[in-house]
Amino acid sequence: MKNFIVIYHAPAEVMAQMASATPEQKEEGMKPWFAWKERLGDQLVDFGSPLMGGQRLLPGGATENSTKEVTGYSIIRANDMEEAKSLLQGHPHLNMPDTCDIELHETVAM
Repeated sequence: MKNFIVIYHAPAEVMAQMASATPEQKEEGMKPWFAWKERLGDQLVDFGSPLMGGQRLLPGGATENSTKEVTGYSIIRANDMEEAKSLLQGHPHLNMPDTCDIELHETVAM
């Protein structure tokens, strides 16, 4: 089986809205994520976590804030890209506002 990196994207407005949610709202919002986690079982290598404060590192040592709107990651295991995409069908991140999306990348052994 191969590993795939799942990268979650969401605009800053959506992330701010989530950050201002009550603990009860946050708990309720995570229920679909935990259901997805249970559905994947051992095909979920790393549930991941939210990401914030991304920085671009540039040649010469300069840095700047990232504008990629990367908000989290997970790592899943599948036989191929098609199976990996099928594991993301109905993913709760895709039920967020339509400006939220998922990127999927296969890891390649070196």
